[in-house]
Amino acid sequence: QVQLVESGGGLVQAGDSLRLSCAASGSIFRINGMGWYRQAPGKQRELVATITSGRINYADSVKGRFTISRDNAKNTVFLQMNSLKPEDTAVYYCNADTSSGYGSRYDYWGQGTQVTVSS
Repeated sequence: QVQLVESGGGLVQAGDSLRLSCAASGSIFRINGMGWYRQAPGKQRELVATITSGRINYADSVKGRFTISRDNAKNTVFLQMNSLKPEDTAVYYCNADTSSGYGSRYDYWGQGTQVTVSS
């Protein structure tokens, strides 16, 4: 089992910045990739950004404003969010795509952290 613990959410004003962190712990053999997703009230969960060993991917809505990074030694992923907009308001979830020593892949999710941007 792998546990993901997020931190860094909060209430900010439009134009402000926030930095989310997500630390993975537990029985980790290999983390293939980590990412952030978000879910606003009444909407489906959507991808924000993902990072693997060779590729970074962003949703069009956050390109140029958000930056994802990863500390492999600490199994931690970060999301720097600048120029926040009210439409960024959502619960942000951390995701880890992992592999076991036997080659099986497992997907894990954090509990979510609330980001609220006021206008």
